[in-house]
Amino acid sequence: MTARAATAPVPAGAPARGVWAAPGGRRVRGVIHASRRARLAGTLREHDAAAALVTRPVNVRYLTGLNSSNAAVLVTATGEAAVATDSRYIETAEAVCAGVEVIEDRDVAGVLLARVPGAARVAVEADHMPVGLFQRLSGAHPGLALTPAGGLVEAVRTVKDEEEIAALRRACAITDEAFSLVVERIAPGVTERQVARWLEAAMVELGADKPAFDSIVASGPNGSIPHHSPSDRPIERGDLVTMDFGARYDGYHADMTRTVAVGPPAPWQRDLYDLVRQAQRAGRHAVRPGATAHEVDAAARGVIAEAGYAERFGHGLGHGVGLEIHELPFLGPARTGRLEDRVPITVEPGVYLPGRGGVRIEDTLVTRGDGPELLTLTTKELLVL
Repeated sequence: MTARAATAPVPAGAPARGVWAAPGGRRVRGVIHASRRARLAGTLREHDAAAALVTRPVNVRYLTGLNSSNAAVLVTATGEAAVATDSRYIETAEAVCAGVEVIEDRDVAGVLLARVPGAARVAVEADHMPVGLFQRLSGAHPGLALTPAGGLVEAVRTVKDEEEIAALRRACAITDEAFSLVVERIAPGVTERQVARWLEAAMVELGADKPAFDSIVASGPNGSIPHHSPSDRPIERGDLVTMDFGARYDGYHADMTRTVAVGPPAPWQRDLYDLVRQAQRAGRHAVRPGATAHEVDAAARGVIAEAGYAERFGHGLGHGVGLEIHELPFLGPARTGRLEDRVPITVEPGVYLPGRGGVRIEDTLVTRGDGPELLTLTTKELLVL
């Protein structure tokens, strides 16, 4: 190996697993969740809705702390809230849902709507609610105006609080450290599938809940497939190897991609790597509160287009990360909206040459007023193994 990965170990002062179980932790987390519900209440007032019925599990967790396969939360425009779940989760709900009324019922959506008085307008997550459930609820509560309003909670989730960013920072530190451990083991004869397993095992051993998503390891000609599934192809000398992976910590998802060379790279490989690295740097430097999704994408895409590879960069530049690996905002040529402060996003340009290979470099970072905060710290120098 002629170069090594410069990574940051898991910070000693980073929040430990179970930090919210410490004395007073439930109260602190209850304040955080109350603040999130207050932001949603403000959105409801803007949409002239009396309440929101939130049934999507990830959004219930965001608003209450309850991670359940059968739960719902009703948030009113005045900021009051109640959560319903069944007997399997009721004890957990009572333990984690500070400042929220907890109701035990199997029909979590129905029991909450029954508490809404009069002919109120209630926003429902129609993008995720089954049609049959929507029809049943509408028939059972004819006095309520159930209004499809997908994306309300997701929009609130876009801007992260510092506790969320701390969890993401820890997830990214675990991801960096896993890379530093595994990259030492990559050599001719090792298969893509082995590398993926090593990465995922290392992340869990370092403290991750689990991998944030199915890891991508693409070697040689497979590198031209952006979302290649790791195969039993043995890595060969002369290959570029792209690894796209991340750790999930306390529910929050890291996302990082690095491309390395096995043996001295050919001139075309180094040129391609240098191009993608330059584009990735341009994209990172464009990240700031107030920048549009299109502007950030264009900063990186223009570098690649100017080099003649516009058609070989077919996906968007990046996406938000948090309780989901892909969430708002999305960066791309046709995307709209402006970045705000404290928004974690990825910047991941790539160039893919069918039959030859490809290069992608990706970081997770957070928008800040004084410049983006980089969360994935592994070197972007081309590592030659």
